[in-house]
Amino acid sequence: MSLIGSLIQSRDRNAERVDDGRLGQAVKPYYNVVDTKDGYALTVYLPGVSKDGLEITAENNELRVVGRPAWKRPDDWTTLHNEAAGVPFELALEHDYSIDVERIHAELRDGVLRASLPKAEALRPRRIAVN
Repeated sequence: MSLIGSLIQSRDRNAERVDDGRLGQAVKPYYNVVDTKDGYALTVYLPGVSKDGLEITAENNELRVVGRPAWKRPDDWTTLHNEAAGVPFELALEHDYSIDVERIHAELRDGVLRASLPKAEALRPRRIAVN
């Protein structure tokens, strides 16, 4: 099963609270994956997260994104509405070893993480010469 195929199972990509014991309470962020010719384009929305609070790991067949918001509400402010309660974001995506983890490129700008997940060389289409 390809990365995109494993993600289709969870089509509801809305933010939801998760608790897997690692971070305690966390929020699954909004995200989008697009299958391209050379790989996958991953976009993850992490409002309030800076580069210092971002951790991306690729281990075995899992890509994990953890973002910890850096902004803290001043004590003298009153909260009227709170979409994200300052809890960390956590997104775990499973793949079937179809991405080349050595060539992953990621950029975080204004709370939006954009990552390029290149397909493994063995999965790329090749032209075979016939003699």
